Amino acid sequence: MQQIVLDTETTGLDPKQGHRIIEIAAVKLIDRQLTQEHFHHYINPERNIDHGAQQVHGITTHFLKDKPLFRTIFQSFLDFIDGAELIIHNAPFDIGFINSEFGHVGYLEKTLLDHCRVTDTLRLAKQLHPGQRNNLDALCARYSIDKSQRKLHGALLDATLLAHVYLRMTGGQAKLFEDENVSANRAVIKNTKKIKKIEKIDLPIIRANPEELQLHQEQLRSIKEKSKKCMWEIEEK
Repeated sequence: MQQIVLDTETTGLDPKQGHRIIEIAAVKLIDRQLTQEHFHHYINPERNIDHGAQQVHGITTHFLKDKPLFRTIFQSFLDFIDGAELIIHNAPFDIGFINSEFGHVGYLEKTLLDHCRVTDTLRLAKQLHPGQRNNLDALCARYSIDKSQRKLHGALLDATLLAHVYLRMTGGQAKLFEDENVSANRAVIKNTKKIKKIEKIDLPIIRANPEELQLHQEQLRSIKEKSKKCMWEIEEK
């Protein structure tokens, strides 16, 4: 099973306003193991970067001037992700930008979802932790993942952190059941030992007195009158 964890950085928030991808990264998981295989490129967006976006990722227009255009890395990107399950945090954002870049290179016959199945970890996190903060920083803290190198957003680092978060989020349930089974087995063994000890104790037999027997019979007759039958009644001979 091949899964690819993907992240992008952009010039702004909305591709419909002409904003472009400036960094794209994807790290590969095979059989739930993080591999060394990855795809990573900085991209010349052919436009300026919004000040607010630059504050988030720290990437400057000057830094990107000599970087490749998206059209030059398009095919290698498609080859890397084609047929895989993409793991993306807040997937609609990245999908929207990638589809927009497909349009810029004239690839209009298919969208990203025609090539890949997508799992949105933000949606998954909201289901697991409703009412809590579920951004990447919060999830790293919740799952005890070291994010000390994350001073600013960066696609390759964030994709790698998200891979660890995803594996913890989706692997914890199995561990929980495993722990519960271990506890249950220990409880059975413990209770069995207790039962063996009880079997060695001579318990006293306390029999009902005549008054209690009479009250019992009256209760059984009352049940029989109401239900026409009483399986506990012993017929008097």
